[in-house]
Amino acid sequence: MTEGALVLEGGSLRGVFSAGVLDVFMEQGIEMSYVNGVSAGSMCGMSYISKQIGRTIRVDLDYVNDKRFMSFRSMVKNRSIFNFDFLFGELSETLIPFDFEAFEASKQRFEVVATRCKTGKPEYFGKGECENFIEAVKASSSLPIMSRMINVGGKKYLDGGCSMPIAYQRAIDEGYEKVIVILTRNRGYRKKPVDKWTRRAYERYFKPLPRLLKALEEAPERYNRMQEEIDELEKAGRIYVIRPDKPVTVSRTEQDRKKLEALYEDGRRLATEQLEDIKKYLGIEITG
Repeated sequence: MTEGALVLEGGSLRGVFSAGVLDVFMEQGIEMSYVNGVSAGSMCGMSYISKQIGRTIRVDLDYVNDKRFMSFRSMVKNRSIFNFDFLFGELSETLIPFDFEAFEASKQRFEVVATRCKTGKPEYFGKGECENFIEAVKASSSLPIMSRMINVGGKKYLDGGCSMPIAYQRAIDEGYEKVIVILTRNRGYRKKPVDKWTRRAYERYFKPLPRLLKALEEAPERYNRMQEEIDELEKAGRIYVIRPDKPVTVSRTEQDRKKLEALYEDGRRLATEQLEDIKKYLGIEITG
């Protein structure tokens, strides 16, 4: 195991990029001692911890057009565009089994980030520490408006990206000297301010939760500021960043399998091209 941190950005189905990178990591035996994930990053992180190469992309490609997995009908019926009951139920138990035993047995630290609805602040849930970790993963991945709030320990949460889209500072604060950050957007990408229609929707849904509403309205500015910080940390050699090398056209709810597969392959390609630099950064002996 390599002493260091792995930080996984979200982005819903853009997470296939991270899945590609992580599959190469697993094939190369790069096992980071600490991992944190936000939203889709928490999902990708689960397969990385359970060491199931190819599972994340298989789930996305095989089921992205299955209404049991993702649909606006599900959003109306279950108050969630992604059907977590199916994802963590039949899909993980029978169709493409998730190795819960290997996941629980892993010595790697794994945290997921969710946003507390009452405070609008991020909270961190650790594997083996949180009483119902799967509920925390669901919370981390529950998009505002498109998903219902998730109850974890008697408190309500939504997507970690609402307040903490990339938890690199958490890894630094936890004392890790080596931090690899996997982003799902290209260098230079910046979010636009919340448009008036989205703002109105937020105000309609979250008026009773003013701190969450404020966090959502400030989300683009926060994200852009973090990108600036990441660039500075990368220049200083404090973190190592892996990100798409061209603009990403995959949407959060992308259903074009070819686009998803292409982005996954981009992740694999970049991880492979940068493998020697990654190992050098981590202090892993390069053989062959």
